[in-house]
Amino acid sequence: MQESDFIWMNGKLCRWDDAKVHILTHALNYGTGVFEGIRSFEMQNNRSAIFRLKEHVARFFDSAKIYMMEIPYAPAEVAEAIKETVSVNNLPECYIRPIAYYSYGEMGVNPLPNKVAVAISCWPWESYLGKDKVTSGVRCQVSSWRRVNPSIMPPQAKCIANYANCSLAKIEAFKAGYDEAIMLNLDNMVTEATAENIFRIKDGILSTPPASDGALRGITRDTVIQLAKDFGIEFRRNSISREELYTADELFLTGTAAGVTPVREVDGRMIGTGNWPITRKLVEAYSDVTHGRNSKYSEWLEPLWEKPVIQSAS
Repeated sequence: MQESDFIWMNGKLCRWDDAKVHILTHALNYGTGVFEGIRSFEMQNNRSAIFRLKEHVARFFDSAKIYMMEIPYAPAEVAEAIKETVSVNNLPECYIRPIAYYSYGEMGVNPLPNKVAVAISCWPWESYLGKDKVTSGVRCQVSSWRRVNPSIMPPQAKCIANYANCSLAKIEAFKAGYDEAIMLNLDNMVTEATAENIFRIKDGILSTPPASDGALRGITRDTVIQLAKDFGIEFRRNSISREELYTADELFLTGTAAGVTPVREVDGRMIGTGNWPITRKLVEAYSDVTHGRNSKYSEWLEPLWEKPVIQSAS
């Protein structure tokens, strides 16, 4: 990965290489942490803005609440710390990773005796699935690993531990020569990919699995749903079976890291004709919104202020 200069840790900025935790940190041993993925984009005025910061911070705190984790900062303080971290690293565009985790103190499964630590990192990161995939599309495999079930672990929390489940699916797909995995739930219905929501288009109707099927309420997912309404595209939240992936006219994935990325193949089956007209329309619309070229959604963009005075961590 391409390193940046500073990371925000527990209220202060420190150098990238100095952002360290103890080997017996609870989250490292038991997966007891929650995180967000956020992006900043360069605008037409050569300034940068963070996309849907308020919504990301709200979900960050929701994830923590599910795990009874008391973040020692208010949402507004975390939002300002995110802006500070991006600004001080002087990155026109970047990926941002806030994380809250149970830190070093007591070992054992119970995390509550440990303090909650918070860190914010950012670095340059192009499309997670590959910049060229926005044009060519990705090849996906339906995984043999099932998405975590709400009765086992809460899929609506962006918890570190959940992504061990996703990593198994990703490894399986990668070893089989695919770009990404699509995960089913215990009822054999589609949930999402390992780090992205999934959308299906059939006969001009756009659909995506509901949260009740195990899909994360993605912020990019919500963005695309709203953009589709602007185009007058009929939209539904409904369960999608494995075979309905194969018979789709178009499929695409959405996520903060991946943006909006077409799917060209699932389990060796070509999706549609390879033209993906609705997907391409939404890819362009998403790019316009995130880069400030659509004034209707200007409230989704949080402008960054000038580079702040740096406080070194002690």
